Amino acid sequence: MDKIISAIPLDDFKVDILTRSGVCGIFDVKPYLVGSAFKELLNESYFRLVCPAHHGIAWPNEQDFSSDTIVWDIQNSQLEGEAKPPH
Repeated sequence: MDKIISAIPLDDFKVDILTRSGVCGIFDVKPYLVGSAFKELLNESYFRLVCPAHHGIAWPNEQDFSSDTIVWDIQNSQLEGEAKPPH
């Protein structure tokens, strides 16, 4: 697992991520906010308390995402962006 060294909260439930191996990008948390496990993250003030944690990111009440999920999501989003035709 890659280590998250920077997690900066952004608007619209996104987090700017940098990993030890150099992966950087925007992790969109919004698709994961369905269900009760992540309900607290819908509070913007609470969402902004995100910080790097052991092999992922976490919030004070133990909601977390692994770096594997984050890296996969970032890389998948970047590939989808490359596949879109220019405007």
